[in-house]
Amino acid sequence: MNVTLRQLKVFESVARQLSYTKAAKELHLTQPAVSMQVKQLEDNAGLPLLEQIGKKIFLTEAGHEMYHYARTMARELQEVSAIMEQLKGLETGRLEVAVATTANAFATRMLSEFNKVHEGSTVSLAVTNRERLLKQLEDNEKDIAVMGRPPVDADLIIEPFADNPLVMVAAPDHPLVKQQPIPLNMLQDQTFVVREQGSGTRTAMQRFFDEHNLTITSSMEMNENEAIKQAVQAGMGLGIVSIHTIELELETNRLVILDVEDFPIMRHWYLVHRKEKRLSPITQAFKDFVLNEGRNLIPNI
Repeated sequence: MNVTLRQLKVFESVARQLSYTKAAKELHLTQPAVSMQVKQLEDNAGLPLLEQIGKKIFLTEAGHEMYHYARTMARELQEVSAIMEQLKGLETGRLEVAVATTANAFATRMLSEFNKVHEGSTVSLAVTNRERLLKQLEDNEKDIAVMGRPPVDADLIIEPFADNPLVMVAAPDHPLVKQQPIPLNMLQDQTFVVREQGSGTRTAMQRFFDEHNLTITSSMEMNENEAIKQAVQAGMGLGIVSIHTIELELETNRLVILDVEDFPIMRHWYLVHRKEKRLSPITQAFKDFVLNEGRNLIPNI
């Protein structure tokens, strides 16, 4: 096959997003130019790679195979780029970091301190939910990630760097604030505002209540930590959050940590990157910095 890197790059973008329009926007090309590159690749392959049913695009069997190799080649090219950055040294490197939304409260502080030492480097920070964060690692979009509940995955390097206690919070005028300590059986009648299914906090919370044979009632499910805190402040229920996300709310007396039996739920913060990922000097420097200094940059509440 007489396949070009340009054809593979365009096809990878279309196949990943299943959209010619999104691929054109990502690659800064016109949609006809994208369609032409895909058509040329299909002609070279001698098989259809994409099929359109209604308004949706699907990969054919051949398309799935081509996408696999296109992604592999894209990763190899990114590694070449990373090696070139290594030759330039730390001062001009680029660091791509993904951070779980619950870690954003202190991650910006860590990056700020790191950047003081490496002023010539460029740092890109993406704050997102757990599902999107893991997808960014899988697609090699980010060099390294900070998160609270990494998956059990043989293809990942996972290293803890600090404790991450989950605490139960309430509005200052909640009746349970006056009840100290609070036995777990008193929670049966309480309403909770919870994170979405699949989030690290939600999983840890559900595991805790299952282990203690408790069934709780949730009034609302939210996919952002800030929304949880605001809902609890508004009196919509109790919440369970990382203690490192409520520093300001505690200082301003907008939230109160409840003294609940067997709390806090102890977890950890982790650094995560792909096992086969060749870390650039700037990424390795950031990793070493977080493992050595990260716990000191997280507020001790």
